[in-house]
Amino acid sequence: MQDLTRHIAATLQQLRKQRGWSLDKTAAATGVSKAMLGQIERGESSPTVATLWKIATGFETSFSTFLEPSAQTEDIWRSHASAGIQHQHQNDITAKAIIPFDPQSGFELLQITLPAGIEYLSAAHARGVTEYVIPLDGTLEIMSDDQWHQLAAGDAIRFDASGAHGYRNRTEQPVSFHNLICYPSA
Repeated sequence: MQDLTRHIAATLQQLRKQRGWSLDKTAAATGVSKAMLGQIERGESSPTVATLWKIATGFETSFSTFLEPSAQTEDIWRSHASAGIQHQHQNDITAKAIIPFDPQSGFELLQITLPAGIEYLSAAHARGVTEYVIPLDGTLEIMSDDQWHQLAAGDAIRFDASGAHGYRNRTEQPVSFHNLICYPSA
């Protein structure tokens, strides 16, 4: 996990430097406090999944940008080789990059696990971002267009992620799902 913390710190510093952003400007763009951003950059704090989403959205970059870079040399991704980051707060949400973001394809594929009884509301992503969600097991509820939609394993939903949206597990078991996030081409 320490390598992941260092990678996140270096990636955040690189993104800020590329844009010429101060910590104040970065805080304004991401909704993450200047103090927290400084701690992340110094490797003193490991951000939660929610915090990383805010940072990625503020920089208009993919979530998997902050996960360990893979030494991918072929078009096969092995599940045991994917990096994961665990939410550090009470929710224990986990997100793992199955297929990290590739600028050529414009998407990333994540596997997310919500513990029992968890509801996670996400801030809007950048304009033009579309999400596809496919539950792998159990029952999952997705909020889009201010409505909750119930999905069973194998069902799928597509929605515009540039608006507020959410994920909810009302069951007594964890639920895992694939989340395909498509970013608009530049």
